[in-house]
Amino acid sequence: MIEESGRVVRTQGDSAWVQTERRSSCGSCSARKGCGTGALAGLFGARLHEVEVHNPVGARPGDEVVVGISESLLVRGSLALYLLPLLSLVAGALLGEALAPQLGLRGGEVPAILGGVAGLAGGLLWLRWRNRRWTGDPAHMAVILRRVVPLAAVNLFSGKPKAN
Repeated sequence: MIEESGRVVRTQGDSAWVQTERRSSCGSCSARKGCGTGALAGLFGARLHEVEVHNPVGARPGDEVVVGISESLLVRGSLALYLLPLLSLVAGALLGEALAPQLGLRGGEVPAILGGVAGLAGGLLWLRWRNRRWTGDPAHMAVILRRVVPLAAVNLFSGKPKAN
């Protein structure tokens, strides 16, 4: 499970919108001064993002929480986002090149280019359709794992939350 901390901004039903800060892992790397990634992260700085997550713990606006996403969901999503458009581009280019003689088209690369553009567009449209189907589905969302209790709210002698 990959975890990130954030703050609940609003809730609705079983969903919550959590504000997280985009960070680079450069703070823990020993090559942070000479790395291009570190320079880019410093240039763009930290940005706040609002993400819809599943809220099984009943977190309320203002709560500090830890949000998690499974590694398999992240890998599947990354493969779909990066690999599918590339494969559809190549498949469309090959199909355009193969169908060019049957359609009476000549001109070298033009049918392959048009087929590649059509394949890429088809792959991106399929991803958009799939994303709309998955939106709001708890099986395809990050989830609030736990609330983070502020140190001021903890009884230092017992380690339990203070009674109000």
